[in-house]
Amino acid sequence: MKSTFLSFVLVLIGHLALAEAPLKLAIAGLSHGHVDWIFNRADKQDVVVVGIYETNPVLIDRYAKQYHIDKSLFFTNLQTMLDEVKPEAVSAFGAINEHITVVRACAPRKIHVMVEKPLATTRKDAKEMQQLAQQHQIHVLTNFETSWYESNQQVKALLDKGALGQIRKVLVNDGHQGPKEIGVSPEFFAILTDPEKNGAGALVDFGCYGANLMTWLMRGERPISVSAVTQQHKPDIYQQVDDEATIVLQYAHAQCVIQGSWNWPFSRKDMEVYGSTGYALAPDATTLRYRLENQPKEQLQRLTARAAPYDDPFSLLAAVVKGKLQLDEFDQYGLPVNILTVEILEAAKIAAQKKQTIFLDN
Repeated sequence: MKSTFLSFVLVLIGHLALAEAPLKLAIAGLSHGHVDWIFNRADKQDVVVVGIYETNPVLIDRYAKQYHIDKSLFFTNLQTMLDEVKPEAVSAFGAINEHITVVRACAPRKIHVMVEKPLATTRKDAKEMQQLAQQHQIHVLTNFETSWYESNQQVKALLDKGALGQIRKVLVNDGHQGPKEIGVSPEFFAILTDPEKNGAGALVDFGCYGANLMTWLMRGERPISVSAVTQQHKPDIYQQVDDEATIVLQYAHAQCVIQGSWNWPFSRKDMEVYGSTGYALAPDATTLRYRLENQPKEQLQRLTARAAPYDDPFSLLAAVVKGKLQLDEFDQYGLPVNILTVEILEAAKIAAQKKQTIFLDN
């Protein structure tokens, strides 16, 4: 009897250890400025970095020294890293046009992928990622900072319960003073100012937030048309890409104006949603302003940050891969929203180049 009980306890402990094992995560690229986050979350034990792919020796040395990373974790060949360390998931922190390369390598190996926003630079690459994800049954997620904002979630909640009525107009403003002005690394600057690697300038870098948010609010509804205007206010700095972009999306009963800029006097990420019976504004991550039908004045609500795992993209990735979290079909991280986000951005680039409105196929 004791032997049977002891065996049961050992099996139970084994199951608990397995359930609590951290996600084995590999990093693909170190050139994206957001990659530092993964090395600054020692307080969380849900993810362990098992490998880092990077070909730039300067970046390898910099990160190895800055974060005291063992050089044995670094690989200069992506496939070799995947085969040797066998990660459960990969986070891509290279150029946007390299996301497809990461998914092509990971999908046949059944390795899940999370990329930094946006998903891809072209609709063609986005569709191929979807096909690979479906064929090999992996998750391909896209991380947007605005998905961590509790204010945006509360705006969506008001909309979903009908408190705002039907969406009429959405305004999304995102950006900062400019990559050079805020002091991004030389490697990240080279990506952001390359029309092939980044897809465009501010139009992609910050226009992607509005396209993602509006597609999420509209639960995947395709806009009828996309219009856009871009400018170069600082051609001496941003010679090959735009630094100012305005995108207008037209729907059957709504409009969305997206303003992405490298010319704001201050950093901002805010959203305004106006419906037929009320409005809700998210000026920052934890502030909500709203006025509903029959309310005499605007209400102000201070919010707490989103609860785990929604407060950290790596925690969310771990929860999804481990099967602890199932995302909504039209979640901000998911493929349906992010494929359409890429289509909108691609149409916006064409619209700006041709100086005409682009009508999307439905």
